[in-house]
Amino acid sequence: MNVTVGTLQLKNPGMVASGIMDETGISIARMLDAGAGAVVTKSIGMEKNMGHPNPSFIVLDNGYVNAMGLPNPGIEEFGEEMDIAVKKGCVIGSIYASSVKDFATLAGKMEDHGASAIELNLSCPHAKGYGMEMGTDPDIVFSIVSDVKSAVKIPVFSKLTPNTHRLIEIGTSVQNAGGDGIVAINTLKAMVISPEAKRPILSNKFGGLSGPAVKPVGVRAIYDLYAALDIPLIGVSGICTWRDAAEYIMAGASAYQIGSAIGTHGIDVIKKINNGLEKFMKEYGYSSIKDMVGAAHE
Repeated sequence: MNVTVGTLQLKNPGMVASGIMDETGISIARMLDAGAGAVVTKSIGMEKNMGHPNPSFIVLDNGYVNAMGLPNPGIEEFGEEMDIAVKKGCVIGSIYASSVKDFATLAGKMEDHGASAIELNLSCPHAKGYGMEMGTDPDIVFSIVSDVKSAVKIPVFSKLTPNTHRLIEIGTSVQNAGGDGIVAINTLKAMVISPEAKRPILSNKFGGLSGPAVKPVGVRAIYDLYAALDIPLIGVSGICTWRDAAEYIMAGASAYQIGSAIGTHGIDVIKKINNGLEKFMKEYGYSSIKDMVGAAHE
């Protein structure tokens, strides 16, 4: 099931999403060995960041709510992990920053570390001054994508937030700036309260909801973006089965990312989804993923 997303070549359309088993070179290599077409790294910034204190993660019946706060070792130290990871396959470097200049610098260093592509985190809902706070302004998004594209030769994808009424406008900014594709969606802003303690459980009060509960939101976002734009799309949020992956592809995604399902079902879920999707394609006469992309719009 080889696929092409823009100019990025993948051995299969199933990637591992940022924030899941991607903090170290060894864990990234393990995901590639488990059948992932690519692995997106933990979002990496200019300097080391400890993230939010615990509690920072809540398990729900239908997903997770997390407020990790973008913990990472910083771009220089992360190079040691990339040295291990890139020997195993396709690694996409996720980056976040508080300025356009820093995004471009980080992208260049990720390329130097051997990343096959860049994923711009323009959508984290629980880190002040980063992510969603920058990614909901179309003009800022245009500047970030433009500068990063000028700084690197590898493909540049932008991960967008569902927490906005301007999704198409922001997607258009990515396209007009020369972006190679869009990843949608990141988590939905959410909160869980303890009745006994009379307060939010997370130390940050709110976090991001992921998992099966948000899949219909993600599918709708991909569907709307596909109808409005011409650049490739990557679907993410709530994919647990091959049917979920097929929904995203038929909505308009050329590839998909698996996140929460790895925590819930284990790393074997990657191959199960890929194998189930391949079986469906043979049964219904699809010769390639490309033949399925956007089928729900016909």
